[in-house]
Amino acid sequence: MTDDRSTAAQDAHDTTTDQLTLQNPVTRYPDITPPKQDQPEPGLDVDLRPLSDIGEHSYRGTGRLNGRKALITGSDSGIGAAVAVAFAREGADVALNYLPVEQEDAERVRDIIEAAGRKAVLLPGDLSDRAVCEKLPDDAAEALGGLDILVNNAGKQIAVDNIEDLSDEQITDTFEVNILAQFRIVKAALKHLQPGATIVNTTSVQAYQPSPTLLDYATTKAAINTFSKGLAQQLAPKGIRVNAVAPGPIWTPLQVSDGQPKEALPEFGKSTPLGRAGQPTELAPAYVFLASSESSYVLGETLHVNGGSPMP
Repeated sequence: MTDDRSTAAQDAHDTTTDQLTLQNPVTRYPDITPPKQDQPEPGLDVDLRPLSDIGEHSYRGTGRLNGRKALITGSDSGIGAAVAVAFAREGADVALNYLPVEQEDAERVRDIIEAAGRKAVLLPGDLSDRAVCEKLPDDAAEALGGLDILVNNAGKQIAVDNIEDLSDEQITDTFEVNILAQFRIVKAALKHLQPGATIVNTTSVQAYQPSPTLLDYATTKAAINTFSKGLAQQLAPKGIRVNAVAPGPIWTPLQVSDGQPKEALPEFGKSTPLGRAGQPTELAPAYVFLASSESSYVLGETLHVNGGSPMP
């Protein structure tokens, strides 16, 4: 990071304490009013204003994942990065998958993991490529010496006002990255996953309350819900648990790289009952719970982390 980025990062975390301290959820993180901004897809955490909080300065581990070996897709920034930081602080080694253009963000997350005394492996690759998906679990297992946690988190989200303007190419790309990649990665990972292993897929509040500008994205997130519930039943006899997490409005680079209409950014997340957008680190404990043995009787569940929006 440059000096101004470092200053901004420190400012972003001055008011936070660790996730185990009693705090008012309304004021735990600032009610941000993001300025209109634009980044080329997929966007970088280091260029986001205000910076998102991935738990670097606040997440405190308690050994809940000691010795585990995790592969996380989309783990260079946002929710995936926060989950990677939390997993490492909980004692896991982590393989990070991300797009090659996100290398700067990925190296930052790697450094945080290594500072926690855990192993980090960088595995860049575009999940719209079937061959990348099929090879990724093998590479992760080889580098980590095994694999027992898979987090399918990578996602593509581009807002389009009218279905007439939604190109077939965008629809295809969104489905390839968001749901087809999950099928492919799970299939390739199963030979490495032993009884006790866990799979956690990232769905979204959009699966339940689809925005009219996110038709393709919301549809894939609903598909992930169904995929997760069906797969959970199929793999339960093998002792492999599958669950999902459904984030609400979380401040990540996804939002400024055409994930939201630019004019909507200043009001992002303010319609939730808590009155603010969530930070990526607020998602991390949900993934830790579902990946840990504490949730041994939880299968096919979608855990909502959305600031209070009622879900069915």
